[in-house]
Amino acid sequence: MPDKAIRISRAGSDRSADRPVMLAIAGDSAAGKTTLTRGLVEALGADQATAICVDDYHRYDREERKGLPFTPLHPDCNYISIMEQHLQLLATGQPILKPVYDHATGLLARPELIEPRRYVIVEGLLPLHSKLTRACFDVTVYLDPPEDIRREWKVRRDTAKRGYTNEQVLAELERREPESIAHIHPQRAHADIVVRFAPITTRRDPPDTPLSAELLLRPTIRHPDLSSVLGHDDQHALHLKMMRDEIGRPVDALHVHGYVDREDSEMVQKAIWGDAGVEAPLPATLGMLDVGHSYPLAITQLLLLRNLLAAG
Repeated sequence: MPDKAIRISRAGSDRSADRPVMLAIAGDSAAGKTTLTRGLVEALGADQATAICVDDYHRYDREERKGLPFTPLHPDCNYISIMEQHLQLLATGQPILKPVYDHATGLLARPELIEPRRYVIVEGLLPLHSKLTRACFDVTVYLDPPEDIRREWKVRRDTAKRGYTNEQVLAELERREPESIAHIHPQRAHADIVVRFAPITTRRDPPDTPLSAELLLRPTIRHPDLSSVLGHDDQHALHLKMMRDEIGRPVDALHVHGYVDREDSEMVQKAIWGDAGVEAPLPATLGMLDVGHSYPLAITQLLLLRNLLAAG
């Protein structure tokens, strides 16, 4: 189905009965996609949310890839047409038989049946690669951490969980860099929200201070109006700033510094949650890391949660 047709089909369906709300979270390997997704699923509840990773659409297992001229970041290393078809089916409320790539072993495993629930969260390397995939989503996000931080995260994860040595991870990062620039980075321009977790370079915060968050809020969807609780003074831990994106379009930038205190964080969270019009209490699971808690992460997850609820 062409991308315009899928948009028309989704717009014309009975949203409450026929189709789920679709969120895409795109970004390079180890950019934080799974952490963001896990918090959203926990907040929505497993009975309301389906999460899938489109990296499962790899064509080749790890051993087969050793002799290929491209990496998993390249579209030719993935079943893009099947991914497009499956995202269309999910977007119109239909189940799929999804392939499975086991990151721990590097092997292709038995496919699994996926039934779309009220909310479908799709994360991975290439969910915004084509017009057709982008047409399937109500909200789109791109994670854009500084490259040195992403590399540190990837080395830590792949050596601890995927059996690689430090040298192997660094060599693979170098091999992947041209394809990351060619195929992953361009998805940033198609995201409604661009998220960057990074330290504040002008401060010397304690080592255990959570990373700050900068969220570029593009006017492609409606965002909550936070002007009543946030100012534009960049000396404050929470502030809004008008910016231009990489192609000159105006965007609001929400800054949440890692040292933000609980009182200010909760004030903004209550404003976002109030805009969602939900009577339920704020989810208590937002902002949880493997070790510790992060208010910048909690506010980021809450903003995405609010946009999912608003799209429904």
